[in-house]
Formats: sequence, structure tokens, C-alpha cells
Amino acid sequence: MKQDLDTAPAGAVAAPLPWWGRALAGGALAALPVIVIGLIVLMVAPGWVQNLTAMALINLMIVVGLQIYSGNSGIVHLGHSAFVGLGAYGMAILTTPLVMKKLSIPNAPFGLAGVELHWLPGAALALLVVGVIAWISARVIARLSGIAATIVSLAFLMVIHSVFLHWPALFKGNQGFFGIPKLIGLPELLLAACAVILIARLFRESPGGLQLRASAQDQKAADAIGIDSRALRRHAWILSALVCGLAGILFAVFSGTISPRLFFFQQVMLTLAMLILGGMASVSGAVAGAVILSLVLELIRNIESGVTIGGVTTPALLGLSGVALGMVIVLCMALRPQGLLGHREADDFLEKWRVSRTPGRNDRRDENATR
Repeated sequence: MKQDLDTAPAGAVAAPLPWWGRALAGGALAALPVIVIGLIVLMVAPGWVQNLTAMALINLMIVVGLQIYSGNSGIVHLGHSAFVGLGAYGMAILTTPLVMKKLSIPNAPFGLAGVELHWLPGAALALLVVGVIAWISARVIARLSGIAATIVSLAFLMVIHSVFLHWPALFKGNQGFFGIPKLIGLPELLLAACAVILIARLFRESPGGLQLRASAQDQKAADAIGIDSRALRRHAWILSALVCGLAGILFAVFSGTISPRLFFFQQVMLTLAMLILGGMASVSGAVAGAVILSLVLELIRNIESGVTIGGVTTPALLGLSGVALGMVIVLCMALRPQGLLGHREADDFLEKWRVSRTPGRNDRRDENATR
């Protein structure tokens, strides 16, 4: 107690925030650059830039959903795009107008060809389906750790993708599912992205999230003090699935058309690279990686088709964005495997800066160190 008083700022001793207060404050700080960029784009950018920003926000939600499981459990998850696809197809099947269903899935089983729900119960039912599938798969994935869990998550992705391809009566196979009502725009996606960031930060700072991170660092010690790491991994897996499923639902009602290839390896590698770049262990790292790589990839896509500089046009470099993704993963794993932010959150950096700017605080710390 004496040490806390000695190291506190002069004049007052601030009461510590509860874990949920720290989580909400830190989540709001992590979401701040996303809000600023989104508002600037809404106010001054043309429509095509707003569409690109909307897709970047959907990717950000997927990355944050991936971080909820991988960042806290320490297990690389390669099946998250399956839940994105399940959410998107669930929303499409339940809310597409009947007239369009007669063209796209006239022979849908279970009477779904004659079902047209309002967007709210449709989204709730789609999330329920995602949650049930996540709960079933969690019974298996939670028993595994390390590379075994990663391989099983990849197998789960391949199973779901095969169902999308080979059940054309319900999912249209390899063809695009069209006619989905477009219900949202950039403002709604911006609000959803901020909400997802807060949810992820609340889970990370919760007692369960803290215990899950502890078990990832030392499984034997966690078992010795009675931490049920399997139950915690199940909870993280299900929450991660629901967030990814929500991103899929929003993607479906934003774009109006979906296809299985959108939820396979390309999306997996893109979102995984974003998480690795920013730092898997923190929500702020997931946000930073998604924002930075979205900007970099858009610049690279412009270069791919060739650019004119001083009257000289560079040749087309098709596939450069794929090379860039691979390079991001390789260089990060080789040079900075913990990512740009490591395990630190945005509020950790703010607190460090605030402490360094507090007059006399460093002097009091030196006095305490010499006592």
C-alpha cells in the first residue's frame, strides 16, 4: 500500500478501474482510429472508396474474431472463414425474396425455398445456426492443442467448403448466390466493427480470458491450480465463431451476392496475415494489422495493373498482392513473430506515455528502488 501511494501522481491516488471498465476504455481507444478513418471516408471520399472501406471493415471484424480464439488460446485457427461463410449463406437463404429464390434455389430442401424472413429474425436465426455448429465443433477442437488443433480447424474449413460446393440445391454450388437484399452501408459496418472490438477486448480482460491466456503460456501450471482450459477454449471458439458469422451476415447484406470461393483459402490467408502483422496476442494488434495491410494491399492492387509515372507506364504485375501477403507472413514470423504491437494494447502505450510525462513520478520510482 505504501509503495502504491509513493508511486501515485502527486495530489491524488486514483482508484483502479474494474476489469470491464479497463476493457471498455481500452477497446474504445483501439477503435478510435477506425472511427476517425471511417468518418473521414464518409464525409469526403467517393462511393468506390466507401465500398473499399466497407470491405476493409468486414475483414477487420473477421480478424478480431480470429484473435478472440487464437490470440487468447495461443492456437492458430485456420477454420474461421467457414463460420463467415455459414453466416453469409444463412442470411442469404433466410432473407432473399421468394421471387429471387425461384431463380437461385427453387429446389431448396426443408421448405426453405418458400421462406422469406425479415432481416432481424433472419440474422438471429443465422447466428443461431453458426452457434450450434460452433458448439458441436468445439467439443472436438477444445480437446486438442498445438499443431493438432490447427490441422483440425483446417479440416473443418475444408468440410464446410465442400458442403457449399456439393449441395447446390441449397448453396448453388460454385455459382454465385444472388438477389440478397442490400440492407446496410458503411455507417452500419463502422458501428458493427466498433462493437466487435469492444466485445473482443471485454473477453480478453475477463477472468475467463485471463485464465485462457495463462493456460496457453503454461498448461501444467494452469491444470495444477484448477483452470479448465478445455472449457475456456470452447467458450473462445464459440465467441470467435459468432463474431465471424456476424461478419458474414453483414457481408451478405452489404454486397448482395456471395459464392463459396470468397470464404476459402484466400480469405484465410488475408485475415491471418493481418493478425500476424499486428500481433496475435492483442485486440489492438488485430485492428492495427487489418488497417495497415488493407491500405498496403490497395496500393499494391493499383500497381498490379500498371501505373504511369513521368510518361512511363510500368508493366502489369499480376499476382503481386499474393506475393505481398506471403512476404508479410514470412518476414513477420522471421523478424518479429510477436507482431508490431506484441501483447500490448493501445491503452498500455498510452499509460506508458502518461507515466513518462508525469512530473516527479520517475524520481519517486528511483527513491523507492534505492530504499
